[in-house]
Amino acid sequence: MLERSEPVRLGSYLAGRWQEGAGEGSLVNDAATGRPVARLTTSGIDMKEALDYGRKVGAPALRALRIHERALMMKAIGLKLLEMKEEFYELSSATGATRSDSWVDIEGGIGTMLSYASLGRRELPNGFVIPDGKSEILSKDGSFIGQHIFTPLEGVAIHINAFNFPVWGMLEKLGPTWLAGMPAIVKPASQTAYLTELVVRRILETGLLPEGALQLVCGSTGDLLDHVTCQDVVTFTGSAATARKLRQTPAIVENSVRFTAEADSLNASILAPDAVPGTEEFDLYVKEINREMTAKAGQKCTAIRRAIVPAAHLDAIVEALRARIAKTTIGDPADKDTRMGPLASMAQLEDVRGAVHKLATEAEIVVGNPDQPPVEGGAFIEPCLLVCKDPMTATVPHEVEAFGPVCTLMPYESLEDAVAIANRGSGSLVASVFTNDPANAKALGLGIAKLHGRVMFGNRGSAKTSTGHGSPLAQLVHGGPGRAGGGEELGGIRAVFHFMQRTALQGTPDLLTAVAGKWMPGAARNTEGPHPFRKSLAELELGDTIITESRVVTLEDIEHFAEFTGDTFYAHMDQAAAERNPFFDGRVAHGYLIVSFAAGLFVQPDEGPVLANYGVDNLRFMAPVYPGNALQVQLTAKQITVRESEDYGEVRWDCTVTRDGGEVVAQYDVLTIVAKTWPMA
Repeated sequence: MLERSEPVRLGSYLAGRWQEGAGEGSLVNDAATGRPVARLTTSGIDMKEALDYGRKVGAPALRALRIHERALMMKAIGLKLLEMKEEFYELSSATGATRSDSWVDIEGGIGTMLSYASLGRRELPNGFVIPDGKSEILSKDGSFIGQHIFTPLEGVAIHINAFNFPVWGMLEKLGPTWLAGMPAIVKPASQTAYLTELVVRRILETGLLPEGALQLVCGSTGDLLDHVTCQDVVTFTGSAATARKLRQTPAIVENSVRFTAEADSLNASILAPDAVPGTEEFDLYVKEINREMTAKAGQKCTAIRRAIVPAAHLDAIVEALRARIAKTTIGDPADKDTRMGPLASMAQLEDVRGAVHKLATEAEIVVGNPDQPPVEGGAFIEPCLLVCKDPMTATVPHEVEAFGPVCTLMPYESLEDAVAIANRGSGSLVASVFTNDPANAKALGLGIAKLHGRVMFGNRGSAKTSTGHGSPLAQLVHGGPGRAGGGEELGGIRAVFHFMQRTALQGTPDLLTAVAGKWMPGAARNTEGPHPFRKSLAELELGDTIITESRVVTLEDIEHFAEFTGDTFYAHMDQAAAERNPFFDGRVAHGYLIVSFAAGLFVQPDEGPVLANYGVDNLRFMAPVYPGNALQVQLTAKQITVRESEDYGEVRWDCTVTRDGGEVVAQYDVLTIVAKTWPMA
């Protein structure tokens, strides 16, 4: 455990230097022991200077890096942070987090950033522009087309984070922000800012970040939000009331600044009628409720606040939870035997106590006493379980959140009632349904989906692999409608686009090819010189094309393909049946025969820079091919993605197959791995 005789005075890293605010500042104490940990203030610090610095220094530096370079930078930073994780764990106990709580925050946060590093290299082009979707033909002759692209906003992303996840809350936002090419100013909540500050110091010390890509505010944001422009982004995690206040900041309103909120929510978990006592789903439900009450002492925006259960099983649920809660060891989070630590601060303790007393006006406390500390000297509170016997008419349990180890049980009589109760939360980050009955899953899941950002189904089939109700994942959206803030975080590459501008380009195919970095239909093709498969990435250019010879498809070809593959579908083998088909005039070639013959036409077979074919995308068969038709192929280099750390890259080829020199019969993208140089070193 880190011991300090005097609290550390936290600095803010702004405008390229560490700065300390004026005055004594506010004191932050250890959640378990009450000892002083840090002081922080931003009084007198020029926030406008920090924004200008991010825009003028950090933003151009990040935009100068290709997307894969940003991803590799993030990977290198993540791996360095993993090497330092024990230092973070040691300090994290002062926040009230146990080792397992801190694992979610520290290694979960680092893992999320590493996930974005991987996603960026796997799913995004290695350039400065991201084409979005397919091109749109806007004129009959194809001379005027449209294409959407994403480009980085040229401002700063301001991330205002909550106290409960001082590491994850920062890194899960920095991942998509940096990948998009935007710098960030991070403002952690004061209660746990000392842990965020330590991680930021270590990131900066790696020397891996461009200057200005990361700034830190420890303390009040002052007038920071008064200077935002339409090129900036503001994200907020915290209370719904604070989110509403920040949304109304004049500069945010007047400049239409992107504002994303992830606010508190009264998340629900429903036990379906089939999950009776004695079933695996019943036991899983009890385990999940207990875990969500005690992990991080219930201080999670995704924790289960309302447990909706069949009225017939209410007493059984209460007793099962009572037994589990009784086994929860509460104490110093630095003690390896502790299963639940304190709340983050004494102020938080008072807030939770007050919320429990409000809940108790319409619900009965059946486990725990909010006014009797289980451990002296810190922000400790017992897990509290309440029962609201009439959730259809009650209001307080659907409006008041106790942000701690508190959950309210709500009985229901029908599936319709369960849906109605869950939806009275007016928008939540997550809900869960525990059932082994597909019909119950469908009725409950579709009934609540519109008011929940994520719905998790728990049952015996996923018991060993499920990440649980309360775990946001990099691949899935984290956010929710209504009270939950109306925003989205994470969700894979979707999150990257929050920090980019989507723009519709219109013009000739040649001009849009130059701007978007992707060959457009109708743009110039280069058919001169060697076969494109003889060109390495160093030589290949967008528009390089092979127009093949033609090959006549015979009835013998069709019958041989059918016999060889076993695909004897009637349209290939039975003339009379094929003629009765509304789409065909007689026997037709197999679609995959067309693709196979096309490959035989465009492939250059010699050993060379094309190392492998790894698939096709967007395959469509547009017209039938009959015996006697001649196939011909145009294969054009459409998109080139160079791998930063490999000696190869990917090439996407536009493949168009025609019959008898005219009508298109098949259209698709061919994906190949190509050497950067040839011969390879």
